Amino acid sequence: MSKYKLFLLRHGEGAWNKENRFCSWVDQKLSEDGVKEAQDCGRLLKEQGYKFDLVFTSILSRSIQTAWLVLEAMGQEWVPVVKSWRLNERHYGSLIGLNRAEMAQQHGEEKVKLWRRSYDITPPLIDESHPYFLEIYNDRRYTTCDVPIKDLPRAESLKEVLDRLLPYWNSTVVPEIRNGRTVLISAHGNSCRALLKYLEGISDEDIASVTLPTGIPVLLELDENLKPVKPRQLLGDQAKIQAAIKK
Repeated sequence: MSKYKLFLLRHGEGAWNKENRFCSWVDQKLSEDGVKEAQDCGRLLKEQGYKFDLVFTSILSRSIQTAWLVLEAMGQEWVPVVKSWRLNERHYGSLIGLNRAEMAQQHGEEKVKLWRRSYDITPPLIDESHPYFLEIYNDRRYTTCDVPIKDLPRAESLKEVLDRLLPYWNSTVVPEIRNGRTVLISAHGNSCRALLKYLEGISDEDIASVTLPTGIPVLLELDENLKPVKPRQLLGDQAKIQAAIKK
């Protein structure tokens, strides 16, 4: 029996999604299309009668902006939004800012695919010579984290994303769900994939083929042990969703 509903949402398209660049911890706002995706998502959720009690986001603007736009479209602007770096996108290290096609030309398609899609391989670390290093680590938002800036990631595999996300899930999100609150997690492709892997027990190999399109809400129906009782549902026009996954 389904006891709880949990919604996951990869933020709407950002400017660097459109340019096929590794955005990661660089703070980007939504593109025009991304704004529309978030608004459309909110309208869909409202039409289907869903109501949220609490929203969790990362501390990156595109995640927060998506949550705001969804809640506005639902007429639920008053719903509390809680932010944590532990829901941030995966840290892509020295790959941040690079175009994926250019990367494939430089390093080979297989190497880039390994960095992007493998579960436990960490890309090369970012260092102080990187053009976005100071923009990230001098950003005041990272002084609010529950670890010192010097201990924040310099690159992550998907496994390492899950390792830093799980303590927050267990300590902060799970108690809210168990209290009967309907929760939306408005986060990123990889933080959502990492959580899906954990909740659905997806293998290290199979997680590579799990793709979440931007702006498409994912509904998980969970039992009393927070285990899924049925396959995840991507809500909306299924033909459009499949086209977005292929893209």
